[in-house]
Amino acid sequence: MDIENQLLHHISSAFKSLFDHEVAPEKLALQPTRKEFEGNYTFVLFPFLKVTRLSPEESGKRIGEYLKEQVAIVSDYNVIKGFLNISLEESHWIEVFQRIVSNPDFGQLAPNGEKVMVEYSSPNTNKPLHLGHLRNNFLGYAVSEILQANGFDVIKANLVNDRGIHICKSMVAYQKLSNGETPDSAGIKGDHLAGKYYVLFDKEYKKQIEELVAAGMDKEEAKKQAPWMLEAQEMLIQWEKGNEEVVSLWKTMNGWVYEGFSATYRTMGVDFDKTYYESDTYLLGKDIVAEGLEKGVFFKKPNGSVWVDLTDEGLDEKLVLRADGTSVYITQDMGTADLKYKDFHITRSVYVVGNEQDYHFDVLFKIMRKLGRPYGDGLYHLSYGMVDLPSGKMKSREGTVVDADDLMAEMVDTAREHTQELGKIEGFSEEEAEQLYQTLGMGALKYFLLKVDPKKRMLFNPAESIEFQGNTGPFIQYTHARISAIRRKADQIGLNYGPESLIGLDFIGETEKNLIILLQDYEKKLQTAADEYSPSVIAQYLFDLAKEYNRFYAELPIFSETKGQVQAFRVALSNEVAKTIRKGMKLLGIHVPEKM
Repeated sequence: MDIENQLLHHISSAFKSLFDHEVAPEKLALQPTRKEFEGNYTFVLFPFLKVTRLSPEESGKRIGEYLKEQVAIVSDYNVIKGFLNISLEESHWIEVFQRIVSNPDFGQLAPNGEKVMVEYSSPNTNKPLHLGHLRNNFLGYAVSEILQANGFDVIKANLVNDRGIHICKSMVAYQKLSNGETPDSAGIKGDHLAGKYYVLFDKEYKKQIEELVAAGMDKEEAKKQAPWMLEAQEMLIQWEKGNEEVVSLWKTMNGWVYEGFSATYRTMGVDFDKTYYESDTYLLGKDIVAEGLEKGVFFKKPNGSVWVDLTDEGLDEKLVLRADGTSVYITQDMGTADLKYKDFHITRSVYVVGNEQDYHFDVLFKIMRKLGRPYGDGLYHLSYGMVDLPSGKMKSREGTVVDADDLMAEMVDTAREHTQELGKIEGFSEEEAEQLYQTLGMGALKYFLLKVDPKKRMLFNPAESIEFQGNTGPFIQYTHARISAIRRKADQIGLNYGPESLIGLDFIGETEKNLIILLQDYEKKLQTAADEYSPSVIAQYLFDLAKEYNRFYAELPIFSETKGQVQAFRVALSNEVAKTIRKGMKLLGIHVPEKM
């Protein structure tokens, strides 16, 4: 049992012993004592004054005295208004640190036997990935890594939207305007080539609508009757019939796009264990509709369409199959959910999709639970907010999309300029310097997008993200590089800072203690991040750890310290902070440099 749980059990016993009242330990909570007060843990007394029937000060004093008597490692306490601050013996924190240093698996929890699929990215094959996809991919990848560190068996999945009217729009424009252009002949990535024709389609389509309206047609009718739209619709019909020429063009263009996506994913540093394609899954789900009708979960309307009534769940009626027997999105999503379970027997399935789809997933999950699916309770929509740039919102069809490739390249360029200005590449070869710019640029981008709670809409500011001070990736990366330099120096002078160097250590200062408390918190933060599917918990923790380390570095000498064991302890503590930063940043998909 960890120290917090021990204290909570003893506080529970204090209520029974002092006030003859049962309060279960799980109904109690501790929080870290604020920096301006003495103590390690704080217990808030206000909610329990009805039980104690005493003033906050007297209640705190009685519980504090009880803890001092009953718990050997409680060294002291103080009461500030309604807050009981508890201090622990230094020997406890030395033991905690020795346990952390001696455990090579610290920060990796034991396997829990649960399989979870995290589905993220979900691109369309008619355009390149954009800024919104960056948040999506970084979130999906980081959540996968965090769940793995918590002992889950994780399958990272990508469902590619590779069919439909939007794909056919790019194909129609390519047929009419390309003159056989290829990514090689054009000198651009395949996903950018497909995107170019998607934009060209939209321009021509708008022109055709204007011409029809000018000729007297109603605008809504003009949208339906525009020649290129009719051709795109016909192309989709031909694709579904298996028309050889259409399918061949579809395969060629999608092949180009996949090559482009692969290059983008490599730069992003994300990967997948399983890729599903909508062209394989879009017909799934009709058997589930039949099953739902049989079970009475769905019902038929007089026109033959099939619906689910979710009014008892606080929603409305939802179409699951059209009158002509064709699927809607929810139909194929039901089928794909079953397919995932059949493939991997997952107990949880996490969908990383923007918050504009909140209603859709609410409906899907309620349907699957009504159908009694074994994985129904493990369905979760990791709903995230849109990313804005200072210049404003993105619009893909108009060709003003904030392209992921361009933004990543710009971040590396910004890191290059900023690092050169600050002179942080002395003694680097050209290759090492380029690697550093890549590490800093991508670290800045990922950290900035992941440090915000996923549910919140956010403003991404490239200039702010690259700063070496404040809550940024480069600040944490720089802290790691600083510790790496300390470790190198310790190795050069032959200093032993392994676990054996800590035996007999009997004194640590307040700043060192604060770092050990933070290090101890790492696994708890890991669990919180997994429970909330929120990488921002890890990002904030790493910032707090780096900030506290820099305070320690500024306040206490390391190599000018005259006591050998204290010097070894401070290097060991620095080393453990670096290891934790490295592990935590790896969960976010961020590399940390050894020098800068």
